[in-house]
Amino acid sequence: MKKRRIKFFVHTLALCALVLLACSKSGTSNPAPSPGDSTNPVSPYPEGISTQKTDTKGGNVSDYLLYIPPGYNEKKNYRWPVVFFLHGVGEMGSDVNVLREAGLMKVAAGKPFIIVAPQCRKGWWNPAVLEYLYKEVRNKYNVDTNRIYLTGMSMGGYGTWDWSSSFTGRFAAIVPICGGGSVSAMVRLKSTPVWAFHSANDSTVAVTETRALVQALKDLGGNVKYTEYPDGGHDAWTRTYANPDVYTWLLQQHF
Repeated sequence: MKKRRIKFFVHTLALCALVLLACSKSGTSNPAPSPGDSTNPVSPYPEGISTQKTDTKGGNVSDYLLYIPPGYNEKKNYRWPVVFFLHGVGEMGSDVNVLREAGLMKVAAGKPFIIVAPQCRKGWWNPAVLEYLYKEVRNKYNVDTNRIYLTGMSMGGYGTWDWSSSFTGRFAAIVPICGGGSVSAMVRLKSTPVWAFHSANDSTVAVTETRALVQALKDLGGNVKYTEYPDGGHDAWTRTYANPDVYTWLLQQHF
């Protein structure tokens, strides 16, 4: 009889312990995220420039350079503005590291943006292909979706006009440099802030290309600025990307 009572007592104690443990677990909850928390957790990335792969479903972009600004990994609740940079014909190919010395990437250090520089392997910039990368960047990094910008030089200037007019509402502002595009497409950029650049003596892409697009936007009542350098030839990008006013202006544009 005593043995049975002791056994019953031991079983009762064990049951009570399990009940208490279950109650303590059910009463514990994770703290609710603060209003400033990002919906996408920040994955750590090395500051500065790194090479990245992307899947554009068979398109002509498979690699890009990524610039992560100082403080990205520490400011876990901060959403960062993003600049997409499209290179020119000279950087096309299969070695993405050549972009380190091209245009915006050459002066990326210290910029308060995430910078994404895809490499076109062959052909021409295709907005439908670039859209895959756009969506990946929005989902993968801690991005301020109200401050995503686009810029490019030469072939990338054409790509800037083309991508932004083909997929309206993607970019808070664009900075096309020594490129060109379709005058008829400018109606789709009427509400997009534009700051365009070109050199008057450009013998590679005629300055009349940018002048025509700027005039079309002005005629539509668009939000457009235009800087025309009197000299410099085709290289209108070095002075542009060295100008701090360009980045100040970009950060002032948002949805």
